[in-house]
Amino acid sequence: MESNPANDSPELLRFEKRLPPLLSVIAGTVDVIGFLSFGLFTAHVTGNLVVIAALLMRGGPPNMAQVLAVPVFVIAVAGVWATAKALKRSGPALARPLLLIQFLLLTCVLILSVIYSPAVHPHGRMSVVIAMIAVSAMASQFALLRLSVPDAPSTAVMTGNLTNAALSLLDTLSRSQPLTKDANERLKKTLKLVVGFFAGCIAGAAAVSWFGDWAWLPAVILAGTAVVLH
Repeated sequence: MESNPANDSPELLRFEKRLPPLLSVIAGTVDVIGFLSFGLFTAHVTGNLVVIAALLMRGGPPNMAQVLAVPVFVIAVAGVWATAKALKRSGPALARPLLLIQFLLLTCVLILSVIYSPAVHPHGRMSVVIAMIAVSAMASQFALLRLSVPDAPSTAVMTGNLTNAALSLLDTLSRSQPLTKDANERLKKTLKLVVGFFAGCIAGAAAVSWFGDWAWLPAVILAGTAVVLH
């Protein structure tokens, strides 16, 4: 099959190289702030499912925000899909409006957090609402990446990225026949995401400690940067 020149353009290649690492930083930041503020993973639906199952089996009531996070995540993904269908775009042209959606959702989270101080009542009604908006923002990120850069690794689920990085490193160092294709390139790509996510986690934890109700500000700034740059 012949390659499409449009898909191999320098602009598209730069877009695919720059966007996932930045999104991984945002994901790490949002996930840690959400966990420290609301006790749930805004970017890891798997983590919420594990906690819900553990609490149910041990007889403890699950956090309402954790329970709602799963259907809200799915609904948000469906909303992004519908938006993409309506826009009839692809690649960078599709990513820009979807990045804007993520930015607006995180801005709402920041504004509501400053107004209602969810840290005072982490399980209150408004805290749950704010948490669900944060979950929707991360669902938007997952969906926009899958729709605009379908071959990119996950920007939030680091287990797979760590596995790919480890296998690629072993293949790169080994003198025998590699078991994975393009090991060196895969190593660079996944390692950037792992480092970016970890850096985002540190930034998120620092923001909660230093900024309090304004902790979401770094995530909003990063999301706005993604909109401007892409």
